Amino acid sequence: MSGIKLTNEDLSYIAAFEGMTRIQVKDCVILEDRIIFVVKDLRKALGKDSSNVRRLKEAIGKNVDVIGYSSKPEKFVKNIFHNYRVKEVNIEDMNGTPTAVVKIEPGDKGRAIGKNRKNLNVAEEILSRHFSIEKIFID
Repeated sequence: MSGIKLTNEDLSYIAAFEGMTRIQVKDCVILEDRIIFVVKDLRKALGKDSSNVRRLKEAIGKNVDVIGYSSKPEKFVKNIFHNYRVKEVNIEDMNGTPTAVVKIEPGDKGRAIGKNRKNLNVAEEILSRHFSIEKIFID
């Protein structure tokens, strides 16, 4: 597990999110096109009809994704891939590396991986910050 190291920029976005939602943020990942927040209470963080996400997007000028945290790695991986039809998640040892094997509906696999593995790389980064799991394999 690489752990979570937050920059001043991360902390400023977290403060904005927490101020707007009154929900504690567990992690924040800033990308060129979006900011991803990990929270324990997803429903309250989103707000009614995702109103909190919309307001935050307008305030910071970037797309906002919110992922519900779980202390169970399988559930957390499923939450990371919430935009795709996940059938099953298993944690396996692949060649000595703890790996999350994610079974996704065939029509969603390409989007889940993303162009040049972008989505998969981000998912692996988020997962490794919270668990000793370094790789994700989409099946």
